[in-house]
Amino acid sequence: MTKQILKDSRAAMEKGVEAAKREFASVRSGKASPAMLDTIKVEMYGQLMSMNQCANVSAPEARLLVVTPFDKSQTKAIEKAIRESNMGLDPSVQGTIIRVPLPSMNEQRRKELAKMVHKYAEDGRIAVRHARTHARDLLKKLDGVSEDEVKSAEKELQKVHDEEIAKIDSLMKAKEAELMEV
Repeated sequence: MTKQILKDSRAAMEKGVEAAKREFASVRSGKASPAMLDTIKVEMYGQLMSMNQCANVSAPEARLLVVTPFDKSQTKAIEKAIRESNMGLDPSVQGTIIRVPLPSMNEQRRKELAKMVHKYAEDGRIAVRHARTHARDLLKKLDGVSEDEVKSAEKELQKVHDEEIAKIDSLMKAKEAELMEV
């Protein structure tokens, strides 16, 4: 029973790390990444859709994103959504594609983005801690299991927790270094 609890908690902790990784990918760094536009919502067909559901986003150059709408008649709606996002982007339509040049970032913007990265990392750490707390509560409620077995399971749980927190910290440091790179 303790093995199943540990397995479930490890899976939950890894989900927290993956969520933090996705959030880090959406933060703009020095080079273009198609994941940057995933958080932008486009109003199409009377509902809000994420960018990756209504267009193909590619990064042919380090400072350029190219957005190709699946439905060519929605080009204006996609351009408007990009322009109105709080990312400071100025898209231009060329036929049926939208070019989004990325302006160079100043020091203040880099620091703001670093703060966002720290917040996303903390959210990931909180998710990992919640998984550990939940597993610890389940271990304490087990019947018919020796105290020694529960103690060793808790030690294993703490070890897994520390590994996942270290992963989040290393991802955060890498993203921060990428942001501060000029």
